[in-house]
Amino acid sequence: MSNSPKKIVLNVEGMTCGGCVEAVKRVIRKADPTAEVEIDSSSGRVEAVTVVAAQDLAQAVSKSGYAAQLAA
Repeated sequence: MSNSPKKIVLNVEGMTCGGCVEAVKRVIRKADPTAEVEIDSSSGRVEAVTVVAAQDLAQAVSKSGYAAQLAA
């Protein structure tokens, strides 16, 4: 983990309902309880301000069952 929070944007596939959105938020907040998370489920865009490394965050979301990759 780094010391300073940074904004990470992920493209996440498979979020089809509010429960999915909450599940992704839980995964991110498990990695960083202080993370600020905004999700647009219609586009699959996830923005998080966190101290967790971007690749680690994408891997955590992917392991939870949602295909996640860093947004270009």
